Amino acid sequence: MPKVKEMMTTEVECCTPLDNMYEAAVKMRDYNVGAIPITDGNRLIGIVTDRDLVVRGIAEKKPGSTAVTEVMSEQLVTISPDASVTEAARLMAKHQIRRLPVVEGDTLVGMMSLGDLAIHEASDEKAGEALTEISQYH
Repeated sequence: MPKVKEMMTTEVECCTPLDNMYEAAVKMRDYNVGAIPITDGNRLIGIVTDRDLVVRGIAEKKPGSTAVTEVMSEQLVTISPDASVTEAARLMAKHQIRRLPVVEGDTLVGMMSLGDLAIHEASDEKAGEALTEISQYH
C-alpha cells in the first residue's frame, strides 16, 4: 500500500497569522483550492476552509480585513508522510474531512486531499469509501 508521501501535494500555498480573510479567499480562487493552511514559519497552526470563511466570517458579518486566525480551525486532524494511504482515507472518513495536512512534528510538509486518493489506482476503493462516508454527512 502506498504511503502518504508518495501521493501528497507538496506545493502547498499557505497564509500566515498576518493575512486576512480576503487574502485567504483570493489564494483559494487563484490556486483553485478549498483550504489554506495557516503557518507560522513552517509550523502549522491552523487551516482556513472556504466554509470557515462563510460560516465564521461572512455570516458573522466580519469584514474581509479580519485576521485569518479569527476564522481558522485550530483543532486539526493531521497525518504523517510515512502513514499509509489507507490510514489517510480512514481519518478523512472518520472526521468527515476532505483535506488532511501532512506534518512531520508540527512542520507542514504537504496536503493530502480526497482527490489525491482518487487518482491512485491502489486507493480508489478507499477514496470511494471515504467520499461516500463524508458525503453522507454534508
